[in-house]
Amino acid sequence: MKQVLYVLLLCPVFMFAQSNNSPSTYDTHEIAITGYLQTQYQRAQSAGISSFSGGDFAENSKDRFMIRRGRLKIDRADKYSSIVFQIDATQNGVQLMDAFIQLHQPDSKALLFTAGLFNRPFGHSIVYSSGYRDFPERARVFQTLMPRERDLGAMLTFRPEGKFDFLTAEVAVINGSGHSSRDYDSKKDIVGNLGFKFDSLAYKKLHLGFGGSFYKGSVRSDTESYFTSDGNGFVKNTSPDNIDWNAKRDYYGANLQLQYDNTFGTTSFKAEYIGGTQPGIASSASIKGPTASMSFSSQPDTDLYLRPFSGYYLWLTQQIAKSRFSALLAYDSYDPNRDVTETEIGANNNNTTAADIKFNTLGYGMACLINSRMKLTVYNEHVVNDPTQLTGYLEDLKDDVFTVRLQYRW
Repeated sequence: MKQVLYVLLLCPVFMFAQSNNSPSTYDTHEIAITGYLQTQYQRAQSAGISSFSGGDFAENSKDRFMIRRGRLKIDRADKYSSIVFQIDATQNGVQLMDAFIQLHQPDSKALLFTAGLFNRPFGHSIVYSSGYRDFPERARVFQTLMPRERDLGAMLTFRPEGKFDFLTAEVAVINGSGHSSRDYDSKKDIVGNLGFKFDSLAYKKLHLGFGGSFYKGSVRSDTESYFTSDGNGFVKNTSPDNIDWNAKRDYYGANLQLQYDNTFGTTSFKAEYIGGTQPGIASSASIKGPTASMSFSSQPDTDLYLRPFSGYYLWLTQQIAKSRFSALLAYDSYDPNRDVTETEIGANNNNTTAADIKFNTLGYGMACLINSRMKLTVYNEHVVNDPTQLTGYLEDLKDDVFTVRLQYRW
């Protein structure tokens, strides 16, 4: 029992640095097999809702059992290199999640070269493993801009050793079309991240991390027209030269992680902000609002809409009396179009659609570390959107989601 409690108390420290872009250990080893399984029950406020809590609900269903993630990771490390291969097996089938090779010097891991399918090196939550994250899902803004987190490309990572070991610098060149798609144009996207991490401050009770990131990319236009914001909606720009033109897809972000080991129990606070320009399309009868502002995995065949967006999340975890229970509180916001208010969306001739609606989510719940491998999470998400002039969005949607999840990690 003492050993289990020891693991539980140290778990937040381990979670502070869990990155998907690495093998289970860089110590030389033959094949290592790790993974985790998340099985859950969910109940939605209404049947058939669009949801960022494990995907949309079926048209006539408002509750479901599902395998949210079934990850199996195989890795190997030797003197010069390592390899990682991970799949995700759920009721929807089997998908490749990670497949990359890393090269390094024989006596140092300060400089890494990674090639293959890996997590985009942007901010904190994208790279942080879902098997260790306190909250069931990543924030709506990151699921919209970087669905499934991964992409194909090559990356350089610099983690100096010695007195500058608090620094991590990463830059990657990627396709930009996501983790399961072939690139649909000749342009490549660039992602960069600069992170700082200071452990064991204030008599080893305070752990601090922060950083900044950028994403410089583009989306190819396949039509003669595209739409830009004029402050109250969109204006149409038409020219034959717009075919094969690339619209800017630019993001910038900042993140913060704090952990304090106090007498009541470990307190963890995480925050991340992202803003920039996102090329999307218009919402329609066949394309729901959240989908219309998502990043593309294939060539969009309708006119592009260039939206100035912003989003953030705030996550607070409080261990209760140094027990195996923790209270969870979260708030996230995603505004796909900062230039319009919800009351303007749907107004005559301003070309706005459901893809421009802002959503805020308040999440709260409890987590219990049953033992060193198993965790139970009970969580509710209250999702809010302001009324618009659009049919179907005249008032707040009834799209809250309640989740009970059991996770086993090995």
